[in-house]
Amino acid sequence: MTADPSSRPVPMRSDESALDALSPLDGRYARRLGALRAIFSEAALIRLRVRIEALWFEYLAGPVAMPGLAPLPAPLASAAAALAAGGRANEAPTVKAIERRTNHDVKAVEYYVRDVLSAAGASEAQLEFVHFGCTSEDINNLCYALMLKRARAEVLLPALERLIRALATEARSHAGLAMLARTHGQPASPTTLGKELANVVNRLAHGSDSFAAAAIAGKMNGAVGNWNAHVAACPQIDWRTASGRFVESLGLAVTEYTTQIEPHDWIADYCDALARVATVLLDYCRDVWGYVSLGYFRQRPQAGEVGSSTMPHKVNPIDFENAEGNLGLGIALLRHLAEKLPVSRWQRDLTDSTVLRNLGVAIGHVAIALDSIEHGLPRLEPDSARIAEDLDQHWEVLAEAVQTVLRRHGVPEGYERLKAVSRGQALDRSSLHAFIRDLPLPADARDALLALTPSTYTGLAETLARDVLADRHPQKS
Repeated sequence: MTADPSSRPVPMRSDESALDALSPLDGRYARRLGALRAIFSEAALIRLRVRIEALWFEYLAGPVAMPGLAPLPAPLASAAAALAAGGRANEAPTVKAIERRTNHDVKAVEYYVRDVLSAAGASEAQLEFVHFGCTSEDINNLCYALMLKRARAEVLLPALERLIRALATEARSHAGLAMLARTHGQPASPTTLGKELANVVNRLAHGSDSFAAAAIAGKMNGAVGNWNAHVAACPQIDWRTASGRFVESLGLAVTEYTTQIEPHDWIADYCDALARVATVLLDYCRDVWGYVSLGYFRQRPQAGEVGSSTMPHKVNPIDFENAEGNLGLGIALLRHLAEKLPVSRWQRDLTDSTVLRNLGVAIGHVAIALDSIEHGLPRLEPDSARIAEDLDQHWEVLAEAVQTVLRRHGVPEGYERLKAVSRGQALDRSSLHAFIRDLPLPADARDALLALTPSTYTGLAETLARDVLADRHPQKS
């Protein structure tokens, strides 16, 4: 395997800090991404590579019982177990120092593991089983799978679940707060604020469950996916079964048919599922921005906070604007990852290597957005008076109810009657009631229409809002 050019050492200034970071993920937003940095950083990747190398060495000595390796003497077994557990002091810097000599990132890990095991008393023959039968991609694909598995379980799904629950609480709290709907930006049949929030909750819950269900897979089958070297060295071993069990021992599904690289189809599924969730969130952020603009939401000001450098009165929806921007970046990167990673020339090219290193970047932008929404949501406060005022200015939205009742009672051209008096025209309570009183309807139907108001014409919106998530059992990662 050719060395990944992005792994070549880059000179670092001694005073480098967050202020000098090229990406805002490691600069402005660094403090908000500590959990992801522990998963996707270069040091984290190195630690995982060491762990996989050590676990494979242990597996060959244990379940596979390779001739010439098993059984391991106690000091050697202890050293291998310590490597597999991770967290050895100066592990990542030591590997990087070796890489500067080898100009190959995974080979540097192999040499590091060999050095540690040699110091624990491994013989030359035993050391040859470090990285036995492996291509670098056998190590790397498992590392990235574990990274994405951990990011989903520890960062993304918990943040999504908190947001879903918070929005569901808001949906139920405002289930009955009637609100003017807008289709095509124009006044439309009323809804409730709670029902509109419930729509978002339901979409997020479905998206989150789909994301949680995306399989995470790996392979351990050699240079072109055929166990060529394994069979040549030890034909008596059932390598197909043995390597599959090793992958499963990591909590991963097995991809059995591969080239040199795991084909990354599951990563595409993962990224697509996360991008769909991010798209729902982006839609929500834009709607919140619009409702703040309409005055439907007030924002609770924070002490000492400034909204504008020149207009002291402003309280801007910055959390939702920040989230929208980061969601756009995250979605673009996730879509690129999903489209690019499953494509590799012949048995492999290197283009996936540098792209895979940006998985954490894509997820980082989504994580920032989730954090921003979570921060901004408690600051939103519905202005029920403003919402009611807007609703009361649009009695024409009852035209739908009137024409449907006319249809129910067989009155011809009910739609056309309402269109003539309402389309593009203002209807207030008195003019609408005058129209209703002249309709050829039974008295009870006419009285029911006269009793209807924009704030009571909400159908089952309140019930739907209160029932959201009633039967949900979120999938676990």
